[in-house]
Amino acid sequence: MSTRQRSARSRIRRLAVGRLISITGGAAAYTALNFTVWDRTHSPSMQALSLLLTFGVAGLLGSVAGALGDRFDRRKVMIWSEAISAGFFLAMVFVHAPATLIVLAFGSAIAELPFLSASRAAIPNLVESDEQISWANGLITMGVHAGIAVGPLLGGLLLLLPFHASGVFALNAVTFGVSVVLTLTVHGDFQEDRATEPAASTDHDAGILAGLAFLWRESVLRRLAIAWFVFVLGMGMSMVADAPLAESFRSGSIGFALLITCWGTGSVLGAACGRFMKGRTEPVWLAIASFGIAAAAFGVGWAPVFPVALVCLLIMGTSDGITMVAENGIMQRRTPDALRSRTMAAFDAVLSCGLAIAYILAARVLRTFGPQPVYRIGGVTALLAALMLSPLIRLRHEPEVEAEVDAGAGRAAPPRFTSVGSIDGEPVGVLSATSDRPSV
Repeated sequence: MSTRQRSARSRIRRLAVGRLISITGGAAAYTALNFTVWDRTHSPSMQALSLLLTFGVAGLLGSVAGALGDRFDRRKVMIWSEAISAGFFLAMVFVHAPATLIVLAFGSAIAELPFLSASRAAIPNLVESDEQISWANGLITMGVHAGIAVGPLLGGLLLLLPFHASGVFALNAVTFGVSVVLTLTVHGDFQEDRATEPAASTDHDAGILAGLAFLWRESVLRRLAIAWFVFVLGMGMSMVADAPLAESFRSGSIGFALLITCWGTGSVLGAACGRFMKGRTEPVWLAIASFGIAAAAFGVGWAPVFPVALVCLLIMGTSDGITMVAENGIMQRRTPDALRSRTMAAFDAVLSCGLAIAYILAARVLRTFGPQPVYRIGGVTALLAALMLSPLIRLRHEPEVEAEVDAGAGRAAPPRFTSVGSIDGEPVGVLSATSDRPSV
């Protein structure tokens, strides 16, 4: 392994460790927030409002946040994003009213949006070659979901201590700070040179909504967005059902944390599969794992005892971790660097729109049917999404894209795009706006 390759792997490992630490604190804090809101109000509407603002509405602003990652230095965007998020959680330490806590958490969620899109968009530039993209996505996703696995359990345990939720919020502010320090130690090209990149000079690609337009033009990305939008309409409601589900099994705050922890543990196992993925096999992994999510959701919906629900959530998390790695790799490979952050953010905004709808409906559906039937509804929408994603398996037969060699950097560079409608100056059809890959 060359020195340059070791440097590339070191950069990704530092980002992954930063994500692990930050997400662990964040998962603990959001677990504390959601359980505290439920414990103080016992209101499905307040629980849904908390999720709506922190995971739903906030993501709708993703296009604006994504523009920051394409317009400015992505490394600086990531640092400032997490620093501001830490400030919001620090303020939550001194607040006790559920409504005020939700508002501050909403502010933190908005502040973190630029980090999410910029960090994912930077991966193809930080790795040594195209072959490392799946490995990098898998490692970072493992860090994210390991944090999701450990964080909720940590949050549930800390709620039992004298500091209660305030201590968890303070801990999360500290983890954001540690992540900022780690990001400061990562040196490399987080994006291509905008002064020389052809795509940066086109007016068509310059707008805030250019990522959304690109997402709709590219047939594979469009299918991904529509399928996952359908998916979250049902599965989003299951997030609101987690606390009532734990309560229905009389497992309390620890049971609530275990539900999320099992899902997170499974997702770490699924993300580990990233090292076995290649550009051609990512669509296959994506399609198969999406059916796994649907099957697991039905399992939770009909679980006779709490341990069965935990096992099903472990399976669901494993499947979800696989889809996350595959989905990120597909999007990164099919999107030009000048639009990548905005496209990632636009994709997240589409999902956030679906989540917002799910959270609005969740309170009434939960009152009417109960937590386990809500999971069965999620299984139906997950199955529909899996059927929509199945045609992507055909992409495994597409020809390999030859990467250019960046002589200055001494590494393989990702395929360059002159606009959203061409590759290396050659125009393509609207339904295949980024490549000669078959439309799906």
